[in-house]
Amino acid sequence: MKKYIFPIIGLIVFASCSNLDLNPLAYGSSETWYSTASEIDMSLNGLYKDAFIGNDNDEWTDDFMYRNSLTEFTSATVNGLSGNVTTLWNNSYKAITRANTVLAGIDRASSITPTTSKKYKGEARFIRAYEYSRLIAHFGDVPYYENVLKLEDAFSMGKTSKAEILKSIYNDFDSAAAYLPKVYSTKENKRATQGAAYAMKARIALYMGDYATASVAAKACMDIAATAGYDLHTDYSNLFLSSTKNSKETIFAIPRSVVLKVTLGGIQDYIPRLAGGWGAKHPSWDLLCSYLCTDGLPIDESPLFNPRNPFKNRDPRCTASIVEFQSPHLGYIYNPHPDSLKVLNLSTNKYVTNNDNRANAQYASFNGLLLKKGIDGDCLLNSWQIEPDKIIIRYADVLLIYAEAKIELNEIDQSVRDAMNKVRARAYKVAYTNTAAYPAITATTQVGLRKILRAERHMEFSFEGLRYMDLIRWKIADKVLNNPNYGMLDPADLRTKVVKTGLWFFPQTPAIDDNGIADFKPMADAGLIKLITVRAFDATKQYSWPIPTKEVQINSNLTQNPNY
Repeated sequence: MKKYIFPIIGLIVFASCSNLDLNPLAYGSSETWYSTASEIDMSLNGLYKDAFIGNDNDEWTDDFMYRNSLTEFTSATVNGLSGNVTTLWNNSYKAITRANTVLAGIDRASSITPTTSKKYKGEARFIRAYEYSRLIAHFGDVPYYENVLKLEDAFSMGKTSKAEILKSIYNDFDSAAAYLPKVYSTKENKRATQGAAYAMKARIALYMGDYATASVAAKACMDIAATAGYDLHTDYSNLFLSSTKNSKETIFAIPRSVVLKVTLGGIQDYIPRLAGGWGAKHPSWDLLCSYLCTDGLPIDESPLFNPRNPFKNRDPRCTASIVEFQSPHLGYIYNPHPDSLKVLNLSTNKYVTNNDNRANAQYASFNGLLLKKGIDGDCLLNSWQIEPDKIIIRYADVLLIYAEAKIELNEIDQSVRDAMNKVRARAYKVAYTNTAAYPAITATTQVGLRKILRAERHMEFSFEGLRYMDLIRWKIADKVLNNPNYGMLDPADLRTKVVKTGLWFFPQTPAIDDNGIADFKPMADAGLIKLITVRAFDATKQYSWPIPTKEVQINSNLTQNPNY
């Protein structure tokens, strides 16, 4: 066990307004709490929790479908009152304030060794850099502070440019990398590490378009991989399950625990109806069409793609992420075909009514797809609460960050292709040097490699919370999220127009554009598929989030972002 971030057990308290003596009896004071190493350790531990640590939501992207519903990001209705906006802002600044308070209190603590003091400072700086990274990635320019604010200062701070904040983020991550261990002993809580500092620095540098810094930071993480214990997990399909704990691929994560009631909820939406779920949330056709074929070509270029059997001859991450038709899944054979009114119950070996078929259940998956990634029998236990590690960044991401940064710098060499091929070959469960066993990447041009890299990220990181920022930083969200979400025709029309004419599952092979996006409009115009939702993204404002309305209202020095 090397890289876990354990949730706090016990009392944690922070006071953000040092000039107020209003500490409830149940809470410690920032003036008295930081008196021992143990108190500081507990305080830092409280920063590693769901409220403060996380990636974005795939529901905001083209990979996702929830019947005929949209989010505020996919309907262009996000504003300064939106819950996601205010939650990220509030929680990030809470964590920053608490990290600043820890840093202010460490030097006055008794019985703390210089080595331990440095480690604690490294952790606090890591969290502060991590939170500011999230803020500038989403909001752009934001208030910046490194001290414990007085109340009057908090209500009067203006914005600092994200370029200036980025310099401070780099400084904090560098300090964290210098102070934090590569690994923790078996007796220590497993929290932020040197590798995590390098990895998160590489990520925010990539997001900000600072490719030189991103490549150097990613390479630093790669260089310590052997001693830190990082490597690609052998089997992509089980990396995301509850049974896989603290994988060697995990660089920074928060563990979950059913016993401690730290779990991933909401999973019932992704479970098939036959297994007791709702089958309401699922991958989009856009995601299904993003997976390359086993010759390394997109579906509209590969002779291996068969629209009648869209899972055949596809990159293995396709069927590891999306349930293949007529395959076993959670105790039943999954088949959304409108004539498959009964399916096999694998535990009884008897046929039962197929409620994962819209011919029997109108609210079954609207496009026939179900999520498989991270889903197994554990999801049916403990009232739908599961405990997979909450992975923030993993080694595959570091490899692809390195490759992308070098591609954008046009510093293309074999190390770039090797980094990409290691990730791709793992999906095929072969060594990346065995180029005959998988579609190895051999491209040499910047344009060609950029296209492949983006396709690789789409396949590799689906439903991990990374797609949203990829769309934003590549400046393609307005192209991608202004495309509709499509699904199957209603059962009667589906039989008449698609099944009986021999066109199941896809009536046509959709064209794939340079951004890897499928064009379903010709099929829709022909009346062969159904438009489910009309997504919208406003390019005049949505590339940055709005500042929360209440923050602008109470602080005259804090201006709203453009067009909100």
